[in-house]
Amino acid sequence: MHQLKETAYALSLIILASLTFSCSGNSDATTAPAAPDDILYPSDVIPSLDQWNIMLGDGEVIRDLTDFAHPEYFYVAHDSTDWVVYKTPNGGVTSPNSHNTRTELGQKARWKPETGGKLRGTLKVMHVSTSGDARVASSYSVVVGQIHSADGHENEPIKIFYKKFPGHERGSVFWNYEINTEGDNDKRWDYSTAIWGYDMSTLGSGPDSYPAEPEDGVALGEEFSYEINVYEGVMYLTFEREGYPPKTFTKSLLASDYARKEDMPEQIVTLYAGIGRDGTERPTAYAGEKQFFKQGAYNQTNGRDPATNMVWSSGAATYDGNLAEQYANGSYTEVWFRESSIGPGTAPVR
Repeated sequence: MHQLKETAYALSLIILASLTFSCSGNSDATTAPAAPDDILYPSDVIPSLDQWNIMLGDGEVIRDLTDFAHPEYFYVAHDSTDWVVYKTPNGGVTSPNSHNTRTELGQKARWKPETGGKLRGTLKVMHVSTSGDARVASSYSVVVGQIHSADGHENEPIKIFYKKFPGHERGSVFWNYEINTEGDNDKRWDYSTAIWGYDMSTLGSGPDSYPAEPEDGVALGEEFSYEINVYEGVMYLTFEREGYPPKTFTKSLLASDYARKEDMPEQIVTLYAGIGRDGTERPTAYAGEKQFFKQGAYNQTNGRDPATNMVWSSGAATYDGNLAEQYANGSYTEVWFRESSIGPGTAPVR
């Protein structure tokens, strides 16, 4: 369902008057919307939005994104160029299988690893939650792109994270591979690989005690790009950032690296010790399972008690779900994309 331009414009004025937008400490980077006849929608910035649905931070699902915007969750901002903003609080309405809010695109099409697909994005993370428990791996983080399985245990072959501890200028970018467990065992274990900064397993020693700041970390408001290219069952990953050489990774989605207990990485054994890890991956990994891409801001920080799960229960402030209070007090995540493309997988450049 499309919003009328006049309605979107009026709502944008209301929300801009009542909320302060985060831009790495510089609120001047977000400009007021243009006159109604000239208003930009996210679909004007990213033409491929016709291939996506979106779930907003209030749980609403929108299936036609042409000329659609929402002033609290999904809209266009401008600095030197136009950006699509994905914003979502720590506490709100979540999808049935998650405890975390999201303003995130979901690909309409489905494909198998053998067929493949490609997703690119150029983005900057403007804010992550400033509250949470530093001993919990998911605190202060957001997923900005992923592949999600629509079959089996509905696991994720890849999730791309940005995470920044409070008080640090620079955060970490890492990618996680979720082990697609054998049989009926549906427990969730991610193996995390650092791109810039730390991987997911670097934690604080106490709720408010943080590790040293990563030397090669990524600051809020700093642009980077990623490409997930699945071709003939192999996932080829490329990450780019100005001033640094590209980082590349390769991972088969058809043959498991973790089919035996002795193959399980020590990182997983240690990180998940408190919540149990007692299985292996099916030998064929994600072969034959339908997949789809997701992109945007999938907030990994929530208000659940860390005692229930020291990997995924962040213990962050949620202000009883009050959106305005969360936005005013740093209990949200905000990600800006200026480019995004989606299509079939392609043979990698050798």
